[in-house]
Amino acid sequence: MDFTPTEEQSAVRELAGEIFGDLSTHERLTAAGTGTDTELWKALCGAGLPAAVEETGLLGLVLALEEQGRTTAQVPFAASCVYGVLALAAHGSEEQRDRLLPALRDGTATATGAFPAHGGVRASADGGPTGELTGVVPVVPWLRDATHVLVPDADRTLWWIRTGAPGTATEPVETTAPWSAGRLTLSGARGERIGGPGPGTYEDVLATARTAFAGLQTGVCAGSLARAVEHTGTREQFGRPLSTNQAVLLRAADAYMETEAIRVTSYEAAWRRDRALPYRTHALTAAWWASEAGRRVVHTGQHLHGGLGADLEHPVHRHFLWGRQIDAYLGCGAELLDELGGLIVDGQEGQHGQDRRDGQGWRGGSNGQDRRDGQGRHDGQDREEGVA
Repeated sequence: MDFTPTEEQSAVRELAGEIFGDLSTHERLTAAGTGTDTELWKALCGAGLPAAVEETGLLGLVLALEEQGRTTAQVPFAASCVYGVLALAAHGSEEQRDRLLPALRDGTATATGAFPAHGGVRASADGGPTGELTGVVPVVPWLRDATHVLVPDADRTLWWIRTGAPGTATEPVETTAPWSAGRLTLSGARGERIGGPGPGTYEDVLATARTAFAGLQTGVCAGSLARAVEHTGTREQFGRPLSTNQAVLLRAADAYMETEAIRVTSYEAAWRRDRALPYRTHALTAAWWASEAGRRVVHTGQHLHGGLGADLEHPVHRHFLWGRQIDAYLGCGAELLDELGGLIVDGQEGQHGQDRRDGQGWRGGSNGQDRRDGQGRHDGQDREEGVA
């Protein structure tokens, strides 16, 4: 495995870092309140960052999301890229990609996803490409900004729905982090199916989302730790900086190592996804670290600020709120560990979510995997030379 970014991925990370660093300032975040920074979103789309995800892959997106997390920039970058650009590029038909992707690339359309599935949406369909959906999803992140939402039904088939369509209603919901969330109510709303029926496409998009938000958590934790290091290096107690106290050093060192664990596991999951290797267990591993370690890191960042950490006017509190939001989103630590254990015991890694396109049509035999080892042999066990 080599996680060294390509030239294109490095360029995306540098551009994202420059835009987020220049525009996602403490003053602008304060002015935005709990809403989205629309000017920042326009700048990102104008720079071509959502469009670049198709070329740089999930690893490229993870690198860019790290930069967003460092500044806790309030834009639907992760949601629109995961549930829109990457989901359609991987599972949409040729007609759907040609029709829907251009608007997502330039930002005239924004997507989000009603993930994870809780079985609250029923679809009435005859097996065709469209259906009518009914049900309620209590919380959908970035729904107030989205023009489209990717909705899994009770059977975990995915449906693409326009938020302003007849039979679709949204209500604002406030969450821990300012993610412009909303409640989605569907009453016979018309949707078009993305991917095949059943859970395969859903599992792949969910694994992609978990990997992407783990990358976002990496940046959130790195930003929190950077602020803590700056604060403890300049704040003095008993005539010396706080950073010279052994307890402070140990807390900061633990937070650094846990941030690196989130980073490397998210990189590995993204790298494997981009190479069409089985990656569901790797995505769950990254998500577990993002949940468990991420929560500890943002608590450490706030704790090391002392009383300032509880001040809502201090920027470190945003990292705490984002860290806690990502901790619970798409499954908390115990849930993820239970799911991961089940996959390992059942040997189901790679059974779903690997039917991505390779430019020549669908990959896959009876189980949608059909990858080859180094000798071009189909062995039915999803092995590739040197990789189990």
